[in-house]
Amino acid sequence: MQFCSTRDIRHIVSYEEAIFRGLAPDGGLYHPVKHPDLQELFASLNPGMDFTAIAGKLITALFPDYFDKDKAKEIAEKAFPFSPELVHLDNKLYLLELFHGPSCAFKDFGASFLATCMEEFLKQEHRKAVILTATSGDTGSAVAQAFYKKENIDVVILYPSGRVSPLQEKQLTTLGANIHALEVKGSFDDCQRMVKEAFMDTELRSTFNLTSANSINLGRLIPQSFYYVYAYAQLKDTDKAPVFCVPSGNFGNLTAGVYASIWGMPTSGFIAATNANDVVPQYLAGGEYKPRPSLHTLSNAMDVGNPSNFERLKALFGSREKMAEHITGCSISDKETLETISRYHKKKQTFLDPHTAVGVLASERYMQKNPAHNIISLSTAHPGKFLEVVKQATGEFPPLPDRLKEALNKQKQATLIDNSLDSLSDFLRKKIK
Repeated sequence: MQFCSTRDIRHIVSYEEAIFRGLAPDGGLYHPVKHPDLQELFASLNPGMDFTAIAGKLITALFPDYFDKDKAKEIAEKAFPFSPELVHLDNKLYLLELFHGPSCAFKDFGASFLATCMEEFLKQEHRKAVILTATSGDTGSAVAQAFYKKENIDVVILYPSGRVSPLQEKQLTTLGANIHALEVKGSFDDCQRMVKEAFMDTELRSTFNLTSANSINLGRLIPQSFYYVYAYAQLKDTDKAPVFCVPSGNFGNLTAGVYASIWGMPTSGFIAATNANDVVPQYLAGGEYKPRPSLHTLSNAMDVGNPSNFERLKALFGSREKMAEHITGCSISDKETLETISRYHKKKQTFLDPHTAVGVLASERYMQKNPAHNIISLSTAHPGKFLEVVKQATGEFPPLPDRLKEALNKQKQATLIDNSLDSLSDFLRKKIK
């Protein structure tokens, strides 16, 4: 596969170039020049295949210039010592649990694969890199865990002060070593803007060999397609191809699923489930695309008012009408999120995190109008990451996995900075060797 900028199809790069550049020089995002046809691969899958076997097949098919069958297997096993789990929730509704990795969130999959690839390439070429990434919550902890003590890599994570959950903050600020946490006086949109401005600064970028681990980075986005394929394989023998419901903020997760469908994975469509930050659902319903400052909600990892990956979706589909043929938008309020968490706790004795609850209610609404389809709703984070919200909805704290308990007892290590490129630049020059 080769990749070009969403803003200039003449700017073509390899996979390795794309993951280290992160953002194209013109400010666009890298996306495939041409999508591969993997229909034969999807036809060969069966429900009994484990995740790493499926991931290995996809790595070989997508990146044959870098990874032969044996190397792809090695990369898959190193990147994914954890796996997604598909569980039946109710009627034709399934949850794809993506929180069994080290940070208990779906972003572990993309971050771990990207870290594994980058370490491999840097080791071969005897060079170093600095990962610069913004987070609204889960990205930071996933990137911190994935890149912790990786050779030849420093990681700088920007997060909005007071706008991530206490546990999320602990996960991304307590590792130390090559992980540097910057607490920004502002919103996630400020953090994301600062990262983009740093990439557009030629001198900064070359001095520190900057790259990103946000979903703007293809090396993180493409492996997220792997678990869609895994879920499809589990339900392959059902009558109709499933609908995927994706709790959406920056829209990288949804884009990864759309990529898999373009490669030939059978699907009956996608649901983009958002909280009050509903610029994309409004667009899909016939309105104009109007980015706006993000609103603070209970599902904070989705608090994005100007989703980066919308640019990829727009480049992919070309028009709102075409996009709306494949994607249905749905916005869920905080009140509805709490009611959904409460209802499933009472009905099924199960805990949902607020992001998963947004997806579950959006799935139910879709199912009322489309009862024939199985819906696979992505469960993007462990409920233990959002103790306060779950307690508010259910009256109980969900059980914490050991890896989350350990994070709570660690000491925060973060640097408070202003929401400006100058502040970020000063930190890089003083702290990164």
